[in-house]
Amino acid sequence: MAAYAAVLSLFHTLNHINIHPCPPISLHQSQVDSLTQNITFLQDYLERYPNQEDDDLETRITAAAYAAEDLIETHIVDQIHHARSTSNHWGEHISSADLYGGLERVIQDMDLIRNEVMEIIQDKIMTNSSLSTASGGPASTWKSSSAPVFDDAMINQVLDNLTGQQCSLQIISIVGMGGIGKTTFARNIYVNPLIVQYFDVMAWVTISHEYSRRNILKVLCQEVKVSINGSMSEDEIGLSLYKHLCGRRYLIVMDDIWSVEAWDKVKPFFPINNGHRSRIMITTRLSNLAIDLSDCHVFQMQFLDDNKCWDLLCEIVFDILDCPIELENIGKEIARKCRGLPLSIAVIGGLLKKSNMTRAYWIYTLENLNSIINLENGENVLRILGTSYKELPMHLKPCFLYLGVFPENREIQLSRLVKFWVAEGILKPITDKSLEEIAKEYLKELIERNLILISEFRWDGEASYCKMHDLLRDVCLREAQKQKFFGVLRPQEYHLLQDINMERRICFNPENAINKYPPESLYAVESAPLTRSYFYTRQSPPSLRFRLLRVHSPVDKYNPSFTDYDAIFEQANLRYLSLPYAIEPLRFHSFYSLFWNLQTLKAYCPYNVKFEIWGMPLLRHVTVGRMFLLPDPPNGEHNLVLENLQKLSNIMNFKCSEEVVKRIPNLKKLQVEYDISELDDDEVLPNICLNNLDRFQKLESLILDISDNCDVEKIMRSLVSFPHSLKKLILHGTQLNWEEVTMRIGSLPLLQYLRLNGHACLGDRWETIEGHFCGLRVLQIMFCEELKYWETDSSHFPRLEILHLDSLKNLEEIPSSIGDIPTLKSIWLRYCSKSVDVSAERIREEQKENGNEDLDIEVISDSDAEDEDDSEEGDQVVSGDEEGSEEGDQVVSDSYVEDEEDPNPTSRFLVFF
Repeated sequence: MAAYAAVLSLFHTLNHINIHPCPPISLHQSQVDSLTQNITFLQDYLERYPNQEDDDLETRITAAAYAAEDLIETHIVDQIHHARSTSNHWGEHISSADLYGGLERVIQDMDLIRNEVMEIIQDKIMTNSSLSTASGGPASTWKSSSAPVFDDAMINQVLDNLTGQQCSLQIISIVGMGGIGKTTFARNIYVNPLIVQYFDVMAWVTISHEYSRRNILKVLCQEVKVSINGSMSEDEIGLSLYKHLCGRRYLIVMDDIWSVEAWDKVKPFFPINNGHRSRIMITTRLSNLAIDLSDCHVFQMQFLDDNKCWDLLCEIVFDILDCPIELENIGKEIARKCRGLPLSIAVIGGLLKKSNMTRAYWIYTLENLNSIINLENGENVLRILGTSYKELPMHLKPCFLYLGVFPENREIQLSRLVKFWVAEGILKPITDKSLEEIAKEYLKELIERNLILISEFRWDGEASYCKMHDLLRDVCLREAQKQKFFGVLRPQEYHLLQDINMERRICFNPENAINKYPPESLYAVESAPLTRSYFYTRQSPPSLRFRLLRVHSPVDKYNPSFTDYDAIFEQANLRYLSLPYAIEPLRFHSFYSLFWNLQTLKAYCPYNVKFEIWGMPLLRHVTVGRMFLLPDPPNGEHNLVLENLQKLSNIMNFKCSEEVVKRIPNLKKLQVEYDISELDDDEVLPNICLNNLDRFQKLESLILDISDNCDVEKIMRSLVSFPHSLKKLILHGTQLNWEEVTMRIGSLPLLQYLRLNGHACLGDRWETIEGHFCGLRVLQIMFCEELKYWETDSSHFPRLEILHLDSLKNLEEIPSSIGDIPTLKSIWLRYCSKSVDVSAERIREEQKENGNEDLDIEVISDSDAEDEDDSEEGDQVVSGDEEGSEEGDQVVSDSYVEDEEDPNPTSRFLVFF
């Protein structure tokens, strides 16, 4: 896996040089071609044969790819600094001759590796053997008769599906992550007296990932007592099975199935329309597999709640006896820390059952839970959970292991994770797809495999945050250390990591203050020459000067004490830079010329500064607060087009000229503000503020804020029309009349989220019409104080899910027809008139009378204000876009989460615990 990540990373590095219009160095094309051919070949080999045990070969591939990348990036950094200064304090320059000579040696090594790989492939083609792991009998992951720990409702639903009235063959699929109890659940169903009595024939076969149709059919024949002999072909064995099942009501359990193909290969031998209400029950870790099966009823296994965890632990440890009172509180905490995974409870319960029943030992167990689980039954745990990693396609393995460095029990912000994956260069490019789109597909695959769990959603139903079970995280850490993908250094064990100077990624974990680490460990970190990623805390060691750094991000959201700008701004190889503390304007204005490869910039500056993005062709995301000024694109022979730029946030007095649109054609998110107080004395607002906004044909999110000191009419007159690609629109101070809102905004075909804030709209009456706002899901009207009458019908907002009204003091009522919108989930009111509050309660009662118990209505009146924290105008809204804190989005309901930048970003690669 580390080899695959290394060759992918080298591929991206070469590609960045190739597509850069003014690369800092030039490479011999023949060497580029040789490197590209070799790494493409090796990448293909690693994908086609992902589970080889040749560690030496993978180590050599990794070393060769890293060596080439180190040579190239070191030369780039030296060249950039040499161009700025005649004295290079980074050390000796490497000449181009040294670079070319070094690359030639790497190419020779890769050629040798390639020849060896070709021989390996030829041998595999000649042997072409596969193993089958099919077995029979309802095995159990742990010994327990504890069916009651499972959800009674789910048990009853599965029993109903198995014994239901559908005459044709039905499939029941039990889905969940490894260790969650799928096999045990299916076993308890399988041996249920009702099921045993109901079916004439029953059989159980365990499939696993590697299987053969012949062995599956042989096991099934053995289970149902069908005689076969070794000379029979697969089809003859299958036909014997088919004849035996015909005319009988049968139940076949296919445990641990990994592909639809495994089902398709044996399906012909199961009578489908025999009219006897036969059933197939499968267990799988793959949600998408269950969905792909026809006539399939899917049941998703859930983690046990704390009470059921405790019940199961007690049953395993004490059988029918009661837990001693002095152990009960500690035992409940042990059960809670198993986080709902039956496998964890089974392992720790088996240990406690054999141990001394003393309070001291149980406290020790609580404090060392995960390590004890892995030691006590390590082979079983790793076999069950590690299989999920082993069977991942190669392109997902680096991305999955990347999750292992997040602190335990930490929720992971997906939008941020995607940017890290892109910056690290571990995503395989796909034609006609952006790297962000590829990353989201990878996330979907990991979610469907139940390796990560969605913990929070955005307003549009997209996943926003995820989490990982502790034991899966342990699998990540173990496998990453084995693969040398990243190192783990604990304060008390730093001496165990001998090759810290070779680690490419470093993180200081927020759970441990820097003063816990011995000085020699920090010195070793500071001198690590190959570090590519660095994540720090508020107590980070000073002046960490990593000359090849790619990712620089804080673990704490704010770190105002850190002022070593020189160290940061000399890291010319950066791809991801997050600076949450204030930057001096002059430094901020001058540093950008260094970063030839920067993709993501997040920074805070207390003053408006001009930010020259036009010389940074690889930029993808820019968020600079408080606000930044975007200069006109320069004229000249190198008129760079920023093809990858997707997000620009906090632009002050944006001049949307035709040339600007041409230079950033793929922009998806834009946040702009107009304020004449931010102009110099001799400046005026441009006449073409928003003239060409509609030419951003891929713009999905727009935040437009106009200060009341501006000529609002002039600015809005320059806005000919909104881009038809918009999905999310937030307006403040635009002073539109309500008819314009209906006609200009309501006609946007893709619009799903609309917030009208402050003086976004003027006038006392809003009359909507049918055929507009057809896709709108979230509507927020805030501080539009003139609005008094709202006339609408449920058909005017056919897909509305969330209505949020804030500080509408003059509005008389919410139209009762709003409650009749079939998709409406919630109405949230704050500081509106009493008559509005009353109308909301009336809607609630009407909907209850109509049988709609699900509509959630929350009202915060002026009388409740003393109980609330003070908040700025518009700071409480239904969650918005990813990293929505940059756009002022906050949550108003537990059902919808804010996509705020995590104040404690994730740990990265060399992890300090």
